[in-house]
Amino acid sequence: MVDAPDAPTQVRPGGRSAKVRAAVHHAVAQFLAEEPAEALTIPAVAARAGVHPTTVYRRWGSAAQLLTDVATSRFSGDVVVPDTGTLVGDLERWLGDVATDLTDPDTLALMRATIGSGPEGGCACTGDRHEQLSAIIERERSRGGRAPEVENAVDFLLGPLYYRAIFSAQPASGDWARQLVSTFLAASEALA
Repeated sequence: MVDAPDAPTQVRPGGRSAKVRAAVHHAVAQFLAEEPAEALTIPAVAARAGVHPTTVYRRWGSAAQLLTDVATSRFSGDVVVPDTGTLVGDLERWLGDVATDLTDPDTLALMRATIGSGPEGGCACTGDRHEQLSAIIERERSRGGRAPEVENAVDFLLGPLYYRAIFSAQPASGDWARQLVSTFLAASEALA
């Protein structure tokens, strides 16, 4: 008896699940660009995405979980951690890039909606930023330099930046962000 050769397997790059996720994420972004966040519902997003609401409920469960997933995807990897050779250079360039990112109206709409959807929302909007800041500080330590604690940098650098983005009509500029870095590093040195 001769074994039949294995049937070729089909590789589905992304597949239906990835297409649905991309369509739903795009629908959320479109919705928030055109409508108030309070009006966002699973059926409204599903209609825009061209999928059945049950598909969205099954995958995300609630509008809050959907917003958290969209924000986590949006805020992961979009700002590159620079390597200028100095802590001040790395922080200035990175914080300037974050400040620029936070001036985008679509980014702000997503952040405000996600944060307003529940306690997980804030983590979805800032988790990657914490990791990036930690990488900058650890790199400085590996160079043999003195670097502040990550949580102090988060509080002093990201706190004001996100406060301005979310609660103020005056977003942070790159120059303002660089000044924030100078003030933070001077205060860190004085306390060391």
